[in-house]
Order: sequence, then C-alpha cells, then structure tokens
Amino acid sequence: ETLQRIVSTLANKNDEIHNFIDMLNHTIKNVQVNSSNAISELDEEFDGLYSILDEMKGSMANTIQQEEARKIQALQDQLNQCSNALEGSEELLELAVQSLDIKDPVEFLKAARQIKDRVTMASAFRISLKPEVSDSMTHLMVDFALERRMLQAVKFLPVPKAPEIDLAACLVADNCITVSWRMPEEDSRIDHFVLEYRKTNFDGLPRVKDEQRWELIDYIKATEYTLSGLKFDTKYMNVRVQACNKAVAGEYSDPVTLETRAFVFSLDSTSSHLNLKVEDTYVEWDPTGGKGQEKIKGKENKSRSGGAPSPKRTSISTRSSVRGSRDHFTGESYTVLGDTAIENGQHYWEVRAQKDCKCYSVGVTYRNLGKFDQLGKTNSSWCIHINNWLQTTFSAKHNNKSKTLDIPVPDRIGVYCDFDGGQLAFYNANSKELLHTFRTKFTQPLLPGFMIWCGGLTVSTGLQVPSAVKTLQKSENGLSGSTSSLNNTA
Repeated sequence: ETLQRIVSTLANKNDEIHNFIDMLNHTIKNVQVNSSNAISELDEEFDGLYSILDEMKGSMANTIQQEEARKIQALQDQLNQCSNALEGSEELLELAVQSLDIKDPVEFLKAARQIKDRVTMASAFRISLKPEVSDSMTHLMVDFALERRMLQAVKFLPVPKAPEIDLAACLVADNCITVSWRMPEEDSRIDHFVLEYRKTNFDGLPRVKDEQRWELIDYIKATEYTLSGLKFDTKYMNVRVQACNKAVAGEYSDPVTLETRAFVFSLDSTSSHLNLKVEDTYVEWDPTGGKGQEKIKGKENKSRSGGAPSPKRTSISTRSSVRGSRDHFTGESYTVLGDTAIENGQHYWEVRAQKDCKCYSVGVTYRNLGKFDQLGKTNSSWCIHINNWLQTTFSAKHNNKSKTLDIPVPDRIGVYCDFDGGQLAFYNANSKELLHTFRTKFTQPLLPGFMIWCGGLTVSTGLQVPSAVKTLQKSENGLSGSTSSLNNTA
C-alpha cells in the first residue's frame, strides 16, 4: 500500500511536470509571438516617424523653393530695369558725341538743349543700384538639436505605477459612489484610467469564494468617477483603479471598501414620556402612563426570583445605564427620540400618523432637549407640528417661533436631513411636494424626535433619498430668496 501511494504520488508529480513543460512551451511560443508583434509595432512607429519627417521635409523644401523663386524674380526684374536704362543711356551718349561735331552754332545749341532735356529725364538716373533682395537663405535654416536629443532619448514606455485611492475624497451619497484617486508621482504619459468594482456584502479583505465578477469602466480621463444606479445599502468591495499609457496598463491600486449606507434607527423607549407606549418603530399615546404594564412586569419579576429589586427600581437602573443622567420626558412633553444620532451625510425617513391622531410633531433635536421641553420650542430643535384638536392647524416650529403652512396635511410625511449642507426639509411622502425647509448650520449630532398626543405614529427608516427629493433640493439650493423666517445659525 505504501509503495502504491508512492507510485501514485510519483505519477501525479510526473503529470504536473508534463503540464508544466507544456505551459513552458506555450509560454515560449507566446514570447516569440509577442516579440514579433512588438517589433512590428516598433516598425510601424518608426515608419510613422519617417513619414512625418518626409512630409515635413517636403513642406520645408517647398518653402525654400518658393523663397528662391521670389528672390530670383525680384532680381530679374531689377536686372531688366538696369538693362533698359543702360541701353537708353548708351544711345544718348552716342548722340551727344555726334553733336560735338556740329559746326553751326545755332544747330549746335539746338542739339545741346535736346540732349540736356533727355539726360534730365533719363531712367539711368532714377534706378536704384542696390539689390532689392539679399542672396542669404539663413532665415530658412532649421535647428534639429532639440529634436535630435528627443529622438535619442526615446525609450520603451515604462509601466505606470499603481494609483492610490483617496478615501477622504471619496463620496458616498444614497445610491451613488464617487471614487477619487491620485498618482503617487507625476506621469505625463498616462493616457487613461480603468476602474473595476464588484458587489459584495462582506467587510474586510477580498474573498475569492462567492464573489461576483468584476465590472469594468474603461477610458476614464479624469482622476475620479461616479458610480450611480447601485443597489441601496450594499457594500461595494474591491473598488480598484489602474493607470494606462498608450501601450501598457500598470498594477491595480489597493482595493477599498465603500458602502451606500442606510440610516436605520428605532424609537428609544428609554427616552420616552411615561404616557407613550413605544415598540421599535411605533409609538402610541397611552393615558395610563404604562402603569398596567409595570404591574405585569413586576409580577413576572417576583415569580422569577424572590430577591429581585422592585420593577420600578429595575427600570430606573436600566434607563440610567443606557441614557446616563437623562430622565424621561415629562409634563406635556409627550416626546420620544430615535436611538441613532446623525453626525454627517444625507438621510431620509417617513412618518405615518393614525387618522384619529389629535396632535403630533415630527423633527430633529440636539441631545440637550430638556425633559419639559417640546420639539420646536427650543433653539436646538426643529419640527413641523400638526394639531387636529377642534380644528386642524399645520405649522413649522423652531426656537418657540411658528410659521403656518397653508397646505393640506399629508397622511405620510417624509423627512430629509442634509447634516453637512445644513438643511432639514419636510415633504408630502406620496407626492414628494415640499412642505417646508429649515436652513441652518448643525453644530451637534441630531436625533430624530417625535411628539404624540391621542393617537399613534409609525416610522419607516432605512430609506434612500427619492430622486424627486434630490431634484427639489437642487432647485431649492439655486433659489436665493427662499430662506425661511425660522431659519438661524445654531
């Protein structure tokens, strides 16, 4: 059996060596083919250079020939003028010599006057005896010293270095991710970049198993790219970038993990008024103040262990461990807060009130809301308030100031919070009609806040910002005169 295992192992090793030999032979053939291709491409590049040089040579030679023809023509014209002037001058000189032999004084004076007049008008005295053009052609000489040095410096293209993804400059907003990167050093030969990404729900390093295929975006000229239309609340791992010059692509950057993260929160029962019954994302006004529930819980605790502390004491100790020194909201502040703070980004959630709800508020607040405070009546809270008692009133509130909203109250309200942009906007969640916008500078983390009296509210979280809301926000940002009287810098 041992010998059989040894023989089997040796046979497997022989198969591996055979496969490796085949791979080496295949690699040798590929090296030969790729080398021939590289030489062919090199020939094409040099043929292109020769073609450019020949074309430039022909153009420059043609310019020299045109300059030669222009100069020769100018000198030829000047030569013709001189020849004509010389011919007239010689004829006049011969006539003057003949006049010297005239014996009759009258005839001599007459001939002398004619010669004088003709000499005065002779072209020989009006022509320039300086060449109109020079014989120099040095202004058409070319200095190829720089080009020669450039050609002598031509080398094979280097492989580009791997880009570095700048996590601080990457933006994640809703279902869009903007990936930004930079080169470790300046490289003027970079022609374009290639971005690859694949979807995953895993954190940490890449996983080979169960990974989806890479999705590629090619020929990116800038050093950033925005991926849009992605699935909301999904991590996109192994986002990587490579730089390419004309001939070769470099190594990929180190992969990074980016995420379109949803804002998910529950209602914090430890922060609520005693007259509110809180269950995860539902809050209901309870006129009994939860006393019936405490009695039931007390009986359960006694049955489990006789030495357990009282139900009331248990709830206080649990509450203090979760919330520190903050007490329940009390008095007429029928308020409950969300259990997750907003510290950055853009987030959206919706609230639906029961039809018989008499009074409720929806908004956000800093953590410092006092136990007697109501939403919108402090300078650290913002809300819209609906009162259906006797007659319906609809208003926006902040810092104890109220602005009446002369529009119908929707059955479902959308809340959009842009922490970094300093905007809190409320929408009709069905029609996406803008109800009201607060503009301010948030200086502390925000908690979603809710007030309810006689009725109930249901909160829907983990929602992506609707495209209609994005469009309205862009148009709102473009309007300079839309600032509300309730806005402030907090």
